[in-house]
Amino acid sequence: MNVYHSGFSASVESFVNSRKISGAWNETVFGMNIRLFDRYCAEHYPGEALRQEMVDIWCARRKTENVNSCYTRTLVIRLFIGYLRKRGQTDVLAPPALKQNKKRRIPHAFSHEELERFFHECDRIIPCRGRLSHASELRKITCPVFFRLLYSSGIRTTEARFLTRSGVDFAQGILDIQKSKGYDQHYVALHPSMTELLERYDRAADRLSPGRTYFFESPGGHPYSRTWVSYNFSLLWEKANGKKGGTVAYDLRHNYATANINGWKDDVFEFNDRLHYLARSMGHLCMESTLYYYSVVPGLAGIIQEKTEENFNSIVPEVAYEEE
Repeated sequence: MNVYHSGFSASVESFVNSRKISGAWNETVFGMNIRLFDRYCAEHYPGEALRQEMVDIWCARRKTENVNSCYTRTLVIRLFIGYLRKRGQTDVLAPPALKQNKKRRIPHAFSHEELERFFHECDRIIPCRGRLSHASELRKITCPVFFRLLYSSGIRTTEARFLTRSGVDFAQGILDIQKSKGYDQHYVALHPSMTELLERYDRAADRLSPGRTYFFESPGGHPYSRTWVSYNFSLLWEKANGKKGGTVAYDLRHNYATANINGWKDDVFEFNDRLHYLARSMGHLCMESTLYYYSVVPGLAGIIQEKTEENFNSIVPEVAYEEE
């Protein structure tokens, strides 16, 4: 059964298959919108090749849309056109992306005591009995390790959720991050204590769920959802520290960056090398994403200014907070 019906349906199918093979396809975000675009073109331009008019009309912001909704709806079309242009299969230009209205959120600055209380709550989870006992046992062993991994490595919550067993190299202490923001594969070196903890968890989880594909795998055989991460972090955080300003699991990534940057104070200031290493470790595609953290590290701005003098403004731009 053909899913696509436009005059360029074969190109659409090739694009979708390419994204799926590379692990860069999100059915929820992309699937429906590419099908709607294909259907629109099939109805209004039956049998015709892709033309600029089709794209411009479809991607124009609608009266019922805000900027963010329009950006989400048209993103897959811009990716599709980029795919064709890279292969010399079209001269059609992708419309410029509307600038999204990003919410500036100040991440929580953890204290040592808060983190200590939080991980203490993670370690004292009591599993329930009955028909939910399997899921409860998995939760008991997963939460302490999952959140410690975020804290110690700075990886994104999505990267931890989609981490596969084959992506963990216990011998070398390396994570192979395949599913990432922007689909940028990268590697993360672990502290030996974290590697040991992951190895112990893997043995325990394998006894409860033999043959797992994902390192942190739900009882149903899937990666844990964002809701699972958010619910468990919030529940454990509030037990440990009460409700404090909407603290979220993603703030552990921010803490990793600022803790590393603060650690540069007493070292030889090898700015470029350290910044590059931190950026690659965190899976940032550009340095500007890493430079954001400078604006929220107490006292570091003065240190950098002292080291760089007039170059200070050029290396510390204002950068929006990265959301998962």
